Amino acid sequence: MKRRNFLATTAGSAIAAIPLFSIGKASKGKSANGKVNVAFIGSGGWIARQPYEQGCSEENLVAFCDVDQSRCAENMKNWRTNQPFFEDFRRMFDKMHKEIDAVVINTPDHTHFAATMAAMERGIHVYTQKPLTHNIWQARTLVKALAKYPVVTQMGNQGHAGDGIRQSVEAYRAGMIGNVKQVFCRNPGPELGGMHFAKPEVMPLPTMPIPEGLNWDLWLGPAAARGYNVDYHPTKWRTFYDFGLGMLGDWGCHTLDTPVWALDLDPPTLIECIERSDSLDGVIPAGSHIRFHFPANKERGPVVMDWFDGPQDWTKVGRIDQFGAEHAAHLGQACWMVGEKGLIGCGTHAGRPRIMPLELEKNWKENPPIASIPRVAGGPFREWLRAIKGEGPEPGGHFPYGAKLTEIVLLGVLAQRFGGSIEWDAKAGKVTNRPELNAFVKEPVRDGWSYGEKL
Repeated sequence: MKRRNFLATTAGSAIAAIPLFSIGKASKGKSANGKVNVAFIGSGGWIARQPYEQGCSEENLVAFCDVDQSRCAENMKNWRTNQPFFEDFRRMFDKMHKEIDAVVINTPDHTHFAATMAAMERGIHVYTQKPLTHNIWQARTLVKALAKYPVVTQMGNQGHAGDGIRQSVEAYRAGMIGNVKQVFCRNPGPELGGMHFAKPEVMPLPTMPIPEGLNWDLWLGPAAARGYNVDYHPTKWRTFYDFGLGMLGDWGCHTLDTPVWALDLDPPTLIECIERSDSLDGVIPAGSHIRFHFPANKERGPVVMDWFDGPQDWTKVGRIDQFGAEHAAHLGQACWMVGEKGLIGCGTHAGRPRIMPLELEKNWKENPPIASIPRVAGGPFREWLRAIKGEGPEPGGHFPYGAKLTEIVLLGVLAQRFGGSIEWDAKAGKVTNRPELNAFVKEPVRDGWSYGEKL
């Protein structure tokens, strides 16, 4: 179902096939106190505070799980009363799955899929942070799983629940800027050697003593075994392709969201690495330029989208030179959709659109398009929880949409990692011009971490 259609669906019909929640019951049914039993996988750091502060704290918090007890100690001091705590989400589900209605997954990218599948198999509603998965096979498998396990799903992508992205999509659909053939997206990071990204001198990283309170084997999860290093955990894992997906994986789901929704972009047929900084094997580059080629559909022609990350000389790259704009970073915007009559720009998390030329923006403010897309009350967590309770429609970031957006991002990461051009057969789910890269479309996992193989 196209996103524009399911958002207009009434709450009753949108969730008719989805089991409602229970409070401490084996059978599904609406609870007397109207609260959802929520568990957390990944309870440490600021990312875990986000769901707590944005709606989940109003529900019944029934269990917490984290592989690093020291890392999550402060949060547990504030949130936990007598709820059980687990290191291993598999044990939590085995013991408590009948008491858990919904789970929020705040783990590093490489463990998203295993935790999400384990929840879905038990009929537990899932909110998984972006990017949805670490490889394309996993993203597609979660969509297959949804047909078998009809739970309420949401990929954590805050801007998707905001008014700003809806204003941009509505402006484009109203024909305000005409047909779009070109999109520019950018992010100035990563800052290698900074707070969130490492700058290793050698690979593999040297082994360090495992900190007290950390179960390193569980942190590795499905990834190949190796020694602990502080640059892997707690904050810099996105530097390494085995665990994270760099700046494109971190911010791409935010920044590409507006054009993917507005232009109804399906996976590209060609992805090119135009430029990248040198990097050690398995380590993200300090900067790159990736170009996506999207095929035409019934409503528009082909679209080319350029992504830039890292320090850039914007006088030379991301040139727009139309309708008063100069480059991809013009007015601080993270994304510009370039149409025949004007531009629509948005920030890293979508946000309120900027429209150029200024006369067109003035007309947009004075005569805005009809608000045809329903607005979300309370943000992405409340949107998800309301759907679970039967009080609202299916979340906009549900897994079919989240998986498509994630697949686009992952194809860009694949080109960034290995350079050159990638020809993608979306129907077959394969790289056709460089078959050796298909090993990264579905990555191997360690024993004990296989999920979804029979779907």
